[in-house]
Amino acid sequence: MTMPDLTNTNHENIPDANGSTTFVVAIDGPAGSGKSSVSKAAAAALGYAYLDSGACYRALAWSLLQRGVELEDADAAIEAQKTFDLDIGTEPDDYFVRVGEIDVTDAIREPRVTNAVRHISKVPEVRAGLTALFRRIIRATPNPGIVVEGRDITTVVASDAPVRILLTASEEARMARRSNELTDQSAAVVGEQLRSRDQADSRVVDFMNAADGVLTLDSTELDFDQTVHAVVEIVHTQTARISHGR
Repeated sequence: MTMPDLTNTNHENIPDANGSTTFVVAIDGPAGSGKSSVSKAAAAALGYAYLDSGACYRALAWSLLQRGVELEDADAAIEAQKTFDLDIGTEPDDYFVRVGEIDVTDAIREPRVTNAVRHISKVPEVRAGLTALFRRIIRATPNPGIVVEGRDITTVVASDAPVRILLTASEEARMARRSNELTDQSAAVVGEQLRSRDQADSRVVDFMNAADGVLTLDSTELDFDQTVHAVVEIVHTQTARISHGR
């Protein structure tokens, strides 16, 4: 685990709807790194809210598929986003994703949606629109803090977050973990999906290399609980530094 200098406390917490501040923990990482499950568990342990930004991209992709929008048509995707009706749960123990009145929490994990996400995530206007949405969600959370995970959270969405982490693992470890989650798909298919998604997103955002001030947490040799513990300890260390003005 590479530890950058975290002593600079000139980070701006994001004001919430009540005028107080929300402590933001930003976590990025490649597909299969475990960032969603780890972030949710860490948020629960900290008493923070949790935002799965990838689920929002997936929900938009699901919506476009349902409407029959041509995924290669960037202009159509941009236009469809304007009427995208998304509701996502930010409590770790009450997580859901809805598009309109339809619960799509499970549907957005279907292979057809996974394959579709790469088409919309590379459109700059789509990313900008969802970034604005993520920032509104962060500001509105009533919790003292929020763990936000995705691909460009540490560099774009919450680049001033007090805690920024790049959660990574070897390609072999990531493939093995994703294969265990998707038991109905072969390791070869899972591996190709991981590489395809990473290649598509890497054209618009660098989520494989830690930006300045971002801590790299390599979980290749860590199990799930150890990884969650490491994230929680990083947050505790930085909050203690901030409270002591160091």
